[in-house]
Amino acid sequence: MRDLHERLADLGHAPLAGSLDTYGDETVTLVEAFQRAKGLVITGEVDEVTWARLVEAGWRLGQRLLYLARPNLRGDDVAELQVRLAQLGFNPGRIDGIFGPLLEDALSDFQRNCGVKVNGTLTRGTLLELMRVTPSKSTRNLVTDARDLAGFYEDTSGPVVLCGSSPLRALVELSIGGIREVAPLDGASVAEIARYANESNAALVLSFEQIDGLDGVHLHYWASYLSYSHQGERLASAIASALSQRDLSIRVELTGMALPILRETRMTTLRIEHGMNSVESLQSLADLICAVFGEVIHR
Repeated sequence: MRDLHERLADLGHAPLAGSLDTYGDETVTLVEAFQRAKGLVITGEVDEVTWARLVEAGWRLGQRLLYLARPNLRGDDVAELQVRLAQLGFNPGRIDGIFGPLLEDALSDFQRNCGVKVNGTLTRGTLLELMRVTPSKSTRNLVTDARDLAGFYEDTSGPVVLCGSSPLRALVELSIGGIREVAPLDGASVAEIARYANESNAALVLSFEQIDGLDGVHLHYWASYLSYSHQGERLASAIASALSQRDLSIRVELTGMALPILRETRMTTLRIEHGMNSVESLQSLADLICAVFGEVIHR
């Protein structure tokens, strides 16, 4: 408990009063603030995902060597490295705080351009050179955002991956299945879904969840670390716009978040949450998603 409070305090979420060994109302408020800042589901509870992000948030650039490892190194220091390289025009992949192959390539390219030893590892020498050429506060645009806006993507010739137990998922499978290969994944974990989607170069990942008491439809796309998925936002916005034009009387909310399914998948991914809607409204929503898919997603 004390470790939790100390980590929160180090991130600026310090308790005003009370014991550091007690999980009280103030702790709940602090955890909610952290979850909100990190784009997580706001519960006030420290689940596995929240704790992992707390640990990641504690890393500062330069505190450790950064390199391609298995499993991948993760942390706010990795995200800062990605941002600094992207500001210089090197493509580290999506800014997600995960040290993957694209970041290793970008770091190697930076080392090659700066005349330091090329090994794809953030050594002290490489860090000093990086800090020298990238000010801590920069208004430079990220090359990753520019590529996303311009429509430059990795190979997305694979299937549309559908996951989740919502009845909407089955309806979307029938709608999209007529125009594109569909890969429904039933009962798979986030890690399994992401692994399949990334290895198969999926064109799109749609994750569905039915939530009792939810009013309307909530559409979530990736957003975190000073960046967000422009394609995810575009797809979510297109669905919301189409819903309003069809006057289906369905309330729609769009939110950028850093949910695990959005973070682990490299391609455009949308998390679709809905309430106990009627069969007719769900079928209309499924048909609409299918129609929007052909217009928005790069083939």
